[in-house]
Amino acid sequence: MEFCPNCGKVLSLVKKSDAVVLVCKKCGFEKSMEKAVTQVSSKKKSKVLTIEKETPDEEVLPTIDALCPECGNNKAYWWTVQTRSADEPMTTFLRCTRCKHTWREYG
Repeated sequence: MEFCPNCGKVLSLVKKSDAVVLVCKKCGFEKSMEKAVTQVSSKKKSKVLTIEKETPDEEVLPTIDALCPECGNNKAYWWTVQTRSADEPMTTFLRCTRCKHTWREYG
């Protein structure tokens, strides 16, 4: 990578007739290439991570002591979601570990 001596912008490779030259797209400065140019490009392969549950009933959420309004159980899974505007507190959702009833509490 080379920079223009006039304006400091990056010089781009441009093919003119049989030669390749470096050209500044801002001020038009041109510099001939002294050595052969090899263009290398690489594509990064993205890895996809798949997470599968071992059993369908397995929960990976944290638990808290909370009284279920449906069955009276005192343990619940919990998570938070920003359901209102950013200047208001997050909403906490709770799900009973026994009967799977879900309810919410506002901050």
